[in-house]
Amino acid sequence: MALRLRKLSYALGAEVCDIDLTQPLSEDCVGDIRRAFLEHNGLLLFRNQRIGPAQHIAFSRRFGELDRHESVPRDRHPEHAEILVVTNEPDADGEPSNSRYTGQLWHSDLGFTLRPALGSLLRAVAVPPVGGDTLFANMYAAYDALSAGMQSLISGLCGIHTQQRRHVSADWQAESSRLNPPVAHPLVRIHPETGRKALYVGEPVKRIEGLSDAESAPILEVLMAAAIRPQGGYRHQWQVNDLVFWDNRCTNHQALGDYDSAERRRMERTTLVGEPSGHLASGA
Repeated sequence: MALRLRKLSYALGAEVCDIDLTQPLSEDCVGDIRRAFLEHNGLLLFRNQRIGPAQHIAFSRRFGELDRHESVPRDRHPEHAEILVVTNEPDADGEPSNSRYTGQLWHSDLGFTLRPALGSLLRAVAVPPVGGDTLFANMYAAYDALSAGMQSLISGLCGIHTQQRRHVSADWQAESSRLNPPVAHPLVRIHPETGRKALYVGEPVKRIEGLSDAESAPILEVLMAAAIRPQGGYRHQWQVNDLVFWDNRCTNHQALGDYDSAERRRMERTTLVGEPSGHLASGA
């Protein structure tokens, strides 16, 4: 039976309707999901999925190898290394969670590593009554919005990606800096499955390799303006038991912190390993 899909926005995304991820999925169904994933510019929504961590992991594995989040070991689920926990719940010792501000910059997952993510599957375990939405941007459209001259200018250039997060402990920051030195990735990526060009830049990219900060800044400003145009985006309002599957090779996203911090928010993410890319940044 063919998937029933509902478009989420003009720019990207579709809801996959009438599917229950607690039940076994045939290879044909998984193939249909793969095709819908590519056809809808790398974003699918599955609503009302009452699954636990093991089922989340099992479904994710149907689409590729899973990262064990060794670049951010303190944010892993204590029993499932394949799951990254993003929450404002205090740590076991009562200290504030280091992941409470995770994702509040425009970015693509694991861009600060030499093997940036192929895809991410984020599940809403607990959400505040209002706020805490996630914004998504179509990075194919961002590239296409650039002039031919700007496309030519950035061809062959690399942006330097770093791991950035606000209000983390000194121990967390020291460990992250040791595990994740700055990495340079091409500003333009060619999607390995669609063959389309996508802009690959986010707020953690502060400099272009081979250029000074002052030289980099105006170029990055133009690229970020193209990336976050409203007509290229989708805003997701989370419901408990939502699962959103996005393609980090052609989308950017940003978690909004516009909610009462006293309200519980817990999200759990699996991450599909991508192809090796980039190199350790020179002169960083």
